[in-house]
Amino acid sequence: MAGSHRAPRGGGRAAAREARRQKARKRNQTIAAGIAVVVLVGGGGVAALNAFGGDDAADPKSGASDDKSATTTVLAEDKALLDGATAKPLGATGAWTITKTADGSSAPERSFVCQSQRFADPAGLRTWVRTFQNSATKDTAVQYVEVSNDKAAAGKAYNTILGWLSACATPQVRLASSYVTTGVGERGVIAVFGQPSAGKTKYKTISVTVAGQATMVLEHDSSAGTPPKPGPVLAAATAGLKRICAQSGGCGTGAPVAKPALLPTTEAPGFMAPVDLPVLSQIDKPWVSSEGTKTGSGTGCEKIDLKKAKATKSATLTYVTPEAKVPTEFGLDDTVAKFATAAAAKSFVEQIRKNVDGCEKNVSNAEVKSTGTVSTSLIKGESWRASYDTGGGKTFTYRIGIASSGTQAVYVLFPVLKGLDISDTAFNETLTRAAERSATYK
Repeated sequence: MAGSHRAPRGGGRAAAREARRQKARKRNQTIAAGIAVVVLVGGGGVAALNAFGGDDAADPKSGASDDKSATTTVLAEDKALLDGATAKPLGATGAWTITKTADGSSAPERSFVCQSQRFADPAGLRTWVRTFQNSATKDTAVQYVEVSNDKAAAGKAYNTILGWLSACATPQVRLASSYVTTGVGERGVIAVFGQPSAGKTKYKTISVTVAGQATMVLEHDSSAGTPPKPGPVLAAATAGLKRICAQSGGCGTGAPVAKPALLPTTEAPGFMAPVDLPVLSQIDKPWVSSEGTKTGSGTGCEKIDLKKAKATKSATLTYVTPEAKVPTEFGLDDTVAKFATAAAAKSFVEQIRKNVDGCEKNVSNAEVKSTGTVSTSLIKGESWRASYDTGGGKTFTYRIGIASSGTQAVYVLFPVLKGLDISDTAFNETLTRAAERSATYK
């Protein structure tokens, strides 16, 4: 196949939540220009990527590239794409076979997870999309390659795709883990997205890299009990880039490495992206954030007092699903507090932990159950499920989480509603992610 040029194709809490839900509905869901950092997991600082989102002013169905496609031979044929043999690193079991190769004229509207429009570079020269299947494991994969007019345009296409991943609007998908890669093209990321399904989780492990005029996406789709490690996709992406960069330029230097890092976000510094939030099978609409009200003392057990704890500053975001048919109480609150020292942040978290653990002795209508702890080299925290019997057959239940990370502390609150709950594990993963994101709250 040759000449892959493109052708166009055609209560009080409830009231507060509802107000924020209405505000969230009005928010522009398109990622804005200006994403600037990827946060290193574990508080290891920040790595600038100078990323920005797609340009809505550009028509994704523009055929402007057709006039230029004949002026360059960069990746004019599909011979530089991965084949069954070079896709082998994706999985040692079974054989990988090519199921389809499409050029820019026949490329589908959506080829990989979180893709928001057909082309990341609407004015680019050509596009290739090749799909694979493993006969033994039934895993699938896709390689997506865009060729831009020059290196600068390819860099923008790369950043656009990164923006799509960061503001992923694919329903019921959560960012499980992510990495910054080196030695593969000029720069890149790997992200692992999870989608719960019938007892197992469907994982989409996606690599995005840029090399000279070319931007390459490689996605591996599999099912597993735990998130896949980045090694297989990193190895296959390295093989793919070696073939491509021989024509496009921008070959990587050094050994391929994937370092744990969070994808960038357009949320306020220190707060989770919607794609960080838990997946509920009953909700097929994306989470949206809205500015929350100042944190009070909590639900009854926590007895939060940020002033007494001497927090230097704090803020709250509320996450809702404005397009979903859910009660007005539904949502998740994320509060981040900054302290002068790490010791002060830990002391605050420890006091809240003691308050909640001893709540049943001090609050007569409370029933509290610990639902786990979170612990990494920098993050320490605990979660609970607390219920309050208010009489008349009414009981209000909440998932509560508190954790410290460096000089920051996070408090996460999720009201449990009929038919709308998450597992202990899912809540603890969310609490951990909130603590990881808090590293940029200054």
